[in-house]
Amino acid sequence: MAAPSFDLGPRPGGAGGRGNSGPGGDTTIRPRQWQSQLIQLLRRRLEGTPPSAAASSTASGQGPGQDVLIHAGPGAGKTLGALLGFQRLQAEGRLQHFVVFCHRSSIAGQWRAAAARLGLRLAEWEPELSTGRGPWVDGSHGLLLTYQGAGRNLEQLEQQLTASEALNWLAIADEVHHLGVDPEEPEATAWGHAFSRLSASASLRLGLTGTPFRADNLGFCAARRVQVFDEGVWVEQIAPDLSVEPRQLIAAGDVRPLEFRFQDGWVDHGRQGQAFEDGSGDGPGAAAPLGDTERSPLSLEQRESWRARNLRRAIRLGDSSSIALRLLLNARRRLESVRRQHPEAGGLVIARDIAHARRISGLLEEEGDRVHLVHSQDPDAQARLAAFQGGEADWLVSVDMCAEGFDAARLRVVAYLTTVVTRTRFVQAITRAVRMDDSRAALEAVPRHPSYVFAPADPLLMRYARSWSLSEPYLIRPKAAALPPEPAAGGRAPTLPLQAVEDGAGEVIRVKGPQLPSFLSRP
Repeated sequence: MAAPSFDLGPRPGGAGGRGNSGPGGDTTIRPRQWQSQLIQLLRRRLEGTPPSAAASSTASGQGPGQDVLIHAGPGAGKTLGALLGFQRLQAEGRLQHFVVFCHRSSIAGQWRAAAARLGLRLAEWEPELSTGRGPWVDGSHGLLLTYQGAGRNLEQLEQQLTASEALNWLAIADEVHHLGVDPEEPEATAWGHAFSRLSASASLRLGLTGTPFRADNLGFCAARRVQVFDEGVWVEQIAPDLSVEPRQLIAAGDVRPLEFRFQDGWVDHGRQGQAFEDGSGDGPGAAAPLGDTERSPLSLEQRESWRARNLRRAIRLGDSSSIALRLLLNARRRLESVRRQHPEAGGLVIARDIAHARRISGLLEEEGDRVHLVHSQDPDAQARLAAFQGGEADWLVSVDMCAEGFDAARLRVVAYLTTVVTRTRFVQAITRAVRMDDSRAALEAVPRHPSYVFAPADPLLMRYARSWSLSEPYLIRPKAAALPPEPAAGGRAPTLPLQAVEDGAGEVIRVKGPQLPSFLSRP
């Protein structure tokens, strides 16, 4: 698919995903190219799906012909695109209502703001206000539910939605990859099971995701599956009906590119047979090796258990390698530089746990920075997030609170200091810094000014940096084939020669494009 050219209309920023306007709606919004394609796709799918087929649902959660899956990167405008699609089809008399299912209550406000921008009334479900025509509140166009709330009120909601099956309605599943489906144990995946039952009477189901894969090898709802031949076996592939990759959005100027700064360094660890006192503290002697030590650069450790151990040490502020400390100081300097052109810019640090986050916050505050710390045990976390989005604080230090659905266009620097090294979590974290608001879009040429990612030079993280802007197919393999291979018996894997980095451990590895320096690609 070619890079989309956006028709933004008279209003700067156009049909972005997270806008605000008055209660009467913003009549100047015109769909971007891919959003227009989505509207056409929904229309064709409705025209090609007889009512009897649209109301059916298979055990795997797929109704024949009723599912549309959109895979679009952060900043593409998925929220507004889905609502524009409903609005257009409602005006044509093809749809009457819609229901939005989302995975967190914090996302609900973003959906309400986007709906208000279009003049659509989106109400949260309240059992006592539901009418005989279904669960929709009188005068509302749409209904808003969390996946957890839908599962908790499954029976009542199912009765109300079944009673309204004469109405044509659209089911929208936000971040649909959360809706796992296991045909062998359908009730084991509670959110997917609840959505499958509740959306059975929908005329159409629209799944939205920027992360079209799961770590557990399960399929998910509102997604077509096709058979493909891969590595000698037939497997199922989740097939998006429309895919908009981050690199296309970057080329169109809709989001910022990312530049990476991977902090390398020497890590000391015990020789084979020597144990680590691997505590969770950050003190200088908290993880000192026992006996003789071996030193290796973080970027070249290929032995998985040693790689993970090195990363645990690298993110600690008091470790002798000083990787985390140098990384944070470099990130601070970069944010100061960015602020010369973007005064409102802010930074985000992803920390390992609460104690780690507090130490990072303390260090930044000692340097004179204003810091908001957020974590799941803080009852004021949502208020702090909103305050940061509104311009308070220089840095946001987070423990698992700023992944999907958190939008702050002022974010320009991300420091990734956690031991979570799945591609999903890494990409979700770094892409918090790609969004733009209307005012900045009016000031910057295309391509936009980049945002910056600072991270330890962990081999897995550097591998993900090569392909963060590319979409990868999600293949669902048979369970036997999906099991990880057994670890090889015997001794250690050989250590790569230190000459591979020309004694450059401790330096910053800079990555602008999808390819890393050649010496990191050698086997």
